Amino acid sequence: MAAACARSLGKVGLTLLDSPGTRRSAAVSYLRYRRAYGTAGSGHQLPLLLRSAPHGGGGGRRVLGCAFLLGGGLGLYHTVRLSLQQHLAEDDLKVSSGPLKLTLYQYKTCPFCSKVRAFLDYHGLPYEVVEVNPVMRQEIKWSAYRKVPILMVDGDVQLNDSSVIISSLKTYLITKDKSVPDILRCYPEMKAVNDRGKEVTEYTNKYWLMLSEAETAMMYPEKGMQKEEMKWRQWADDWLVHLISPNVYRTTGESLASFDYIVREGKFGAFEGFFAKYVGAAAMFVISKRLKSRHGLQDDVRQDLYKAVNDWVAAIGKKRRFMGGEQPNLADLAVFGVLRVMEGLQAFDDMMANTKVKHWYRRMEKATREGLTAGKQ
Repeated sequence: MAAACARSLGKVGLTLLDSPGTRRSAAVSYLRYRRAYGTAGSGHQLPLLLRSAPHGGGGGRRVLGCAFLLGGGLGLYHTVRLSLQQHLAEDDLKVSSGPLKLTLYQYKTCPFCSKVRAFLDYHGLPYEVVEVNPVMRQEIKWSAYRKVPILMVDGDVQLNDSSVIISSLKTYLITKDKSVPDILRCYPEMKAVNDRGKEVTEYTNKYWLMLSEAETAMMYPEKGMQKEEMKWRQWADDWLVHLISPNVYRTTGESLASFDYIVREGKFGAFEGFFAKYVGAAAMFVISKRLKSRHGLQDDVRQDLYKAVNDWVAAIGKKRRFMGGEQPNLADLAVFGVLRVMEGLQAFDDMMANTKVKHWYRRMEKATREGLTAGKQ
């Protein structure tokens, strides 16, 4: 508003100064000014010139026009200065508060936890990991939310649900005037009953970034980019993630190999590890068959995995390195995080050999590795 007022004052001043009488009077006053102060006058002499000008006629119009111009110029100057000061103050506020202290409670082999790690690594955000025992879950006994991932921010703000965590932190990284607790209020918790009659916790708006119009335009410069990102982030949660278990527990041999990996990478006691490896492998082999039926998968679940991955690659297209263009967006990070949990297993090797995902996947590995390295420097 101040800038608009400054522009209006300037226009009035120019109109007054443009009249013939004003131009003649201005020429006389300029000669007087030269005789009085010479050619090396400083900017501070301009107010003296205005005060010594005669009243009425062209001189009065000239004084009035100069006043309007000066007022408009000063107004514009102060507007720009205050805007710059405000911007620098906001930046200083975030810098002075220092980086966020992040603690991730996770299962290493959980695809939702892997999504969060992919996001944090790519953006170079340092974080500590607390590996949760999947049997006793003592590490999160303090939380009413009994699932992982849980991300604690500065020791007192708890973020639940992988997509809420990612959307909240991405919003925080872009905005200049919102704290994490402020942003978190935009993702209200909601209780619902799923199709199996079980009460579940959902979060409204979890695929949205809470940005201003200007910030949204900066983040998504091309039409349709925002909707595309949200669509594929939800696809990763609602479809892709459900293909993992049926594929890694497809046969008894694959199931045993998967649980060997889970026990090796997870947090188990000696007895718990033995029990999980053999009893868990057998149980998950049976459960994976139920999951196949529940999600309407083919008998050969590899075909569903191949199709899903090729659909993803086709959506990126041949002209883009990532769905985000030259750099990964949140959909890239989500899909990469989900697929990454199969690394070292037969399902992963088959996927890399029988789909078109390999080149994109290697680019994602490089991008997250570079972000992680930059964050440690």
